[in-house]
Amino acid sequence: MKNELVVLDLNQTWSVVDCPPGVKPIDCSWVYQIKRRPDGSVERYKARLVAKGFTQKEGVNFLETFSPVVKPATIRLVLALTSMKRWPIHQLDVNNAFLHGDLSEEVYMTLPPRISSSHPNQCCKLLKSLYSLCQSSRMWYKKLSKLLISCGYQQTLSDYSLFVKIIDAEVSVLLVYVDDIILTGNSIFEMVTIKSILNQHFKIKDLDTLKYFLSIEVAHFAQEISLSQRKYCVDLLENSSLLGAKPASVPMDSSTKLHQDNSPLLSDPLIYRRLVGRLLYLTTMWPDITYATQQLSQYMASPTESHFRVANWVLRYLKSNPGRGLFFSRDSFVHICEFSNSNWAGCPDTCRSLTGYCFFLEKSLISWKTKKQSTIARSSTEAEYRALANTT
Repeated sequence: MKNELVVLDLNQTWSVVDCPPGVKPIDCSWVYQIKRRPDGSVERYKARLVAKGFTQKEGVNFLETFSPVVKPATIRLVLALTSMKRWPIHQLDVNNAFLHGDLSEEVYMTLPPRISSSHPNQCCKLLKSLYSLCQSSRMWYKKLSKLLISCGYQQTLSDYSLFVKIIDAEVSVLLVYVDDIILTGNSIFEMVTIKSILNQHFKIKDLDTLKYFLSIEVAHFAQEISLSQRKYCVDLLENSSLLGAKPASVPMDSSTKLHQDNSPLLSDPLIYRRLVGRLLYLTTMWPDITYATQQLSQYMASPTESHFRVANWVLRYLKSNPGRGLFFSRDSFVHICEFSNSNWAGCPDTCRSLTGYCFFLEKSLISWKTKKQSTIARSSTEAEYRALANTT
């Protein structure tokens, strides 16, 4: 906590002023977190002073919100290219990232706990963003993107958190996920240069070769790069008390067809919603549970005991091999192929079709999805369309 206050003071995050008439400052509090390594051991203890941004009012003390979150498909694509091209890939962590953003709105906050003032009715006028402010992530991203663009990087339109710099045959790629940065490319000089520039402006922590990112474990081998979420998966099984359960060979029984049945409703639906939410995050590296998770996510509003049993079946499938994941071969070519399929009127509740697709970069699976179609296609309409297409 002392270290955090020193950083806030050096950063000139606020100035202590008299509270303006009619202004109610937002509150703040301390949040404590234990950062762990992939093996579960303690890496460091963190203390953060956070503002209670949920009390802010739009149009009064914040205008817009945005968080730089790179898409999972973009991460997989970049890692697949890195494996094929045998590029080095490094991870950077920005120290106190949200404290670097400059505020354009007037935001007042109460004095932090255990800090008092000799004058009554005083508060903190925030000059720079603070954790949990509604606009803090947007202001940090604005400052970072402005710096990267000034260094010659271009922001991609398909993913605003992906920055690319190409000069002749030299390529540099930078991914941003809030305050975590992945850096790769074929120019060692450019990687060293951008690291130095980022450190001058923000003070970064160079974590060297990418090994652990967003609960994703990255292993580098001579023939491939492997990705898994083993620790996340084991923690999920432990929290669900299913570490000793009998493993299942498939993520969902082929005879099971979920619908809004008449079985008893769950007494605590939050357990189901929390479980399905964590399964949705697991689909980042587990494409084979995507269909089952898509089916389960349709009944978040009123889950029943039968839905919960199917969710537990998926957990039993995870138990069969928690370390399963994706493999990006180094002996591949940049060739994209796609597979898709549809299940006509597959949803028993709405009679809508289910569509699924997946994209491969040669041997590497980089993107997939299962979703319910937004419209209903009737068989008679499809027949007329086919007849019209044949005649024309």
